[in-house]
Amino acid sequence: MKITVVGCGRWGSLITWYLNRQGHSMTLYGQDFSPQMQRFMAERRNDLLELDERVELSTSYDSIRSAEVVVVSIPAQAFRGFLEEIKPLGIKNKTFVLCMKGIEIGTGKRLSEVASENLDPSNKVAVWLGPGHVQEFYAGIPNCMVIDSEDTELKEHLVNEFSSELIRFYYGTDIIGNEIGAAAKNVVGIAAGILDGLGLSSLKGALMSRGTHEIARLIVAMGGNELSAYGLCHLGDYEATVFSKYSHNRTFGEKLVKGEKYDSLAEGYYTVKAMMELSEKYKVELPICEAVYKILYCSCDARQTLDGLFRRSLKYEQ
Repeated sequence: MKITVVGCGRWGSLITWYLNRQGHSMTLYGQDFSPQMQRFMAERRNDLLELDERVELSTSYDSIRSAEVVVVSIPAQAFRGFLEEIKPLGIKNKTFVLCMKGIEIGTGKRLSEVASENLDPSNKVAVWLGPGHVQEFYAGIPNCMVIDSEDTELKEHLVNEFSSELIRFYYGTDIIGNEIGAAAKNVVGIAAGILDGLGLSSLKGALMSRGTHEIARLIVAMGGNELSAYGLCHLGDYEATVFSKYSHNRTFGEKLVKGEKYDSLAEGYYTVKAMMELSEKYKVELPICEAVYKILYCSCDARQTLDGLFRRSLKYEQ
């Protein structure tokens, strides 16, 4: 397949490297003023990986027009703006695969919904979600991921085309649950980092148990399957998000409470605002998300906030 990956950050570049290994005709698109793209243009590499000479590099949207499949890996909150930018191109009859994990602030929409609202109906949309870090995949460490779509035939086609010994893909069966679960796990990752920063890492077990439970409730309220919260999109991604030294969200949370600067993107910082909007809209309590929100946006003391969270009124576990 002829594939263009939009986004030359760590994940977009890894996807390009991976799908090139699978034999697909790959183009990596990045904005011409992007430092990452400028380095790829000069050296064909970043700090983590090197791209084969067969991979084309482009700073033109013509690379989207000529592709069969467009894989998008950009910040979730920038997605609608990207779709508005490419609207004049009149893109039709293509497959868009979304590799971001987020919920749009202000609308509470899942990214597949944002795509469907802004793309011509002739285009198809799928999501690529699940655990894994660039450093580990590039080192040959395998993992399992999920591809989901409202279009069953498309989902099966992509799983067949993208699967390998390095990444085993599963067919998703609940796009609502998979998208919400994948986005929410980044918020839990920040909470885990806060616990690490406060020397309370032993509470991560409780965080994981209760975090999965509250996200399952939200998924059900939104019309999804609660079991999705226990799958690869959420609980299955906890090791990579809650414990890994490579997790941007965990690292952000840890550095936050230590008063240290962290410049890399932590999607959970933005997602938690959308989670609070969903909590209000669907009348579902999200105590962990609310605690993270209070720490990030209301200047609440992290230790006191988490202490209050874990000392909530006694109740049955389920």
